[in-house]
Amino acid sequence: MSLISILKTKNNKTLFTTPSHGGKFCIFHKFYQWYKSDISEVDAYDPQKGLNEAEKKAAKIYGTKYTKFLTNGSTSGIIASILASRCKRILIWEKSHPCHKNGCKLAGAEIIEYQLSQNTEWGVYKAITPKEVEELILKNKPDAIVITTPSYEGMAANVEEISKICKQYNITLIADEAHGALYPFSNRLPQSAVKFADFTVQSLHKTAGGLNPTALLHSNNIDPTEALNMISTTSPSYPMLATIEANINYLNSVRGQKAIETLIDNIKELNLPQGGDDITKILIKKEGLSGFELSEILFEQYGIEDERTNEISTMLLCGIGTSAKKLKKLSNLRL
Repeated sequence: MSLISILKTKNNKTLFTTPSHGGKFCIFHKFYQWYKSDISEVDAYDPQKGLNEAEKKAAKIYGTKYTKFLTNGSTSGIIASILASRCKRILIWEKSHPCHKNGCKLAGAEIIEYQLSQNTEWGVYKAITPKEVEELILKNKPDAIVITTPSYEGMAANVEEISKICKQYNITLIADEAHGALYPFSNRLPQSAVKFADFTVQSLHKTAGGLNPTALLHSNNIDPTEALNMISTTSPSYPMLATIEANINYLNSVRGQKAIETLIDNIKELNLPQGGDDITKILIKKEGLSGFELSEILFEQYGIEDERTNEISTMLLCGIGTSAKKLKKLSNLRL
């Protein structure tokens, strides 16, 4: 039985357990249905069995050895990956998400920072190349490397080639693919790291329609369960975990993949310059304006809020919830 089915099943037992609201007492009535589905890992429900089955099904969908559901964002996945790898000398990008460095600190690993070159046309960092990875390995003799692909702005690395190099030197490869959760479901987007990296982390809530802060941790070698247990609560949110199961089922469905293809088609129709490798990260700029000035104009004059801005350009993030109507606002811009 799936986790979703378990939450739909009516339980007639009298529970003196957590959560004490019992699915009936609701402080915030707008979310009554959420309270109703909020259960504990008691025998009357046994939701852990449903979760285990959902994660095994997800691993088959993604083609990985293990896929774990995360309710504390990609942050928890990166930290768990570093802990599970048991590596003691780790390469991380100097501008990476704070969780990369924090994971190394928690693991007691030596941090070796590396730099990336910039795309001066758009004011963003380029993706790391296979050649750069090999040079870093030969120079620093690490046990592992953490790469960010895609970047916030959609710069994607050639993870397949990087993986070959890491295997050649027996280096653990951890891919922060937080912004690439749609990649496994469309060949019109950059290649996903899930089948190539030792560990890959994806945020469903960023582009794939998931609730904040749902995410996934994929592993092709080591079971990350023990590491996750070290940093996770023993009182998980089963409603949130069920949304992850539903989210994956949707992405893997004909309907879900059609939605992704329609999104890509709609963005292509805008005929905007493509700054990165991922079309769902729209980079725009205006001659004579800094990215920050452009961002202010978009917000004040057009009611459009961007995701990320730099001195040269600003980035508009698109995902499953980005409708054709929403994108049409961009075609009406007079900049």
